[in-house]
Amino acid sequence: MTTLAYWTLAGPLALFYVYSGALKAARDRERLRPMMAWVDRVPLPAVRALGAVEMLGAAGLVLPSLTGAAPWPAPAAALGFVLLQTGAIAVHLTGGDRRIALNAGLLTAAAVLTWPATALL
Repeated sequence: MTTLAYWTLAGPLALFYVYSGALKAARDRERLRPMMAWVDRVPLPAVRALGAVEMLGAAGLVLPSLTGAAPWPAPAAALGFVLLQTGAIAVHLTGGDRRIALNAGLLTAAAVLTWPATALL
């Protein structure tokens, strides 16, 4: 049951962060701006680093369970995504952008995921 709950949340969350992270790591500001209005307020190297962190976090969600390696990266990645989305909501709100529904959903999913991730330890 815990494994099913974990993969039901971890799979889609990891896919989202791989996609989002790859966009941030590879695209220029002009191509990111229509999806992410905040990119003009953040230095491009920070956007690139954020993309790398998102992709590493996605790997932390799925690789330990798939490979049977040390299980601790999964709850650490889930908690990291909670912190990431908390910061993302703050960036949106301080910039006057009230469109935080996606961020709130991602934060909630990551917070819920911490329980089954910890149960896999």
